[in-house]
Amino acid sequence: MTAPALPTLSPLEARVLGVLVEKQRTVPDTYPLSLNALVAGCNQKTSRDPVLDAAEPEVQAAVDHLRMLSLVIESSGGRVARYAHNADRVLQLPSQSIALLATLMLRGPQTAGELRISCERLHKFSDISSVEGFLHELAERPAGPLVVELPRQPGARENRWAQCLTGAPAPEAPSAAGSATEAGSDITVGELAALKANVARIEGEVSVLRELLTRLCAELGVSIGSPEPGRPKKS
Repeated sequence: MTAPALPTLSPLEARVLGVLVEKQRTVPDTYPLSLNALVAGCNQKTSRDPVLDAAEPEVQAAVDHLRMLSLVIESSGGRVARYAHNADRVLQLPSQSIALLATLMLRGPQTAGELRISCERLHKFSDISSVEGFLHELAERPAGPLVVELPRQPGARENRWAQCLTGAPAPEAPSAAGSATEAGSDITVGELAALKANVARIEGEVSVLRELLTRLCAELGVSIGSPEPGRPKKS
């Protein structure tokens, strides 16, 4: 059975879907997500490109549309509505492909090498050729491509890939990395990959700590930044 074609998603709808996939893998104890947690994930400052400032009603509207498409389902029970993604079943894709799509929705266009590093917390690919294999499967999907390989930028050594769920990607401006290569940068590809891996690791650790802090504050009934119970505010 061939997976159905999907209507074009808005950038915020793609962000919501990507956040749900990410949090399912990285913070399973707090998944499915409440609307507040989903808003925080959409507006997260790390591991996001572009950084958004979406309001709660906007995120709720995006969730409602994704539910109509069966890409998101609402959990039953409990005082607070919680949401989970259903992308793997609707799109009929393996977990590796879902991880790649989510990373592209959250972080924007990347090379296969960058995707392997960025996806590490969602799925650990053995090598770059494995990443490329799943990317080509997504690009050649019978119901329509979900990713596209972008033209190589001046000075770049690899092509970047972009997701197609939000429509055809806009032409890319020359990247800073490409400009540095043309100018004769002394940074090697291996050094750059190592730096990106360290940044991704730190961003992941910060994200987990933020999730734990949010959950702890919710259990204590206080908001982040509010004074401790019984302690007066400073004048």
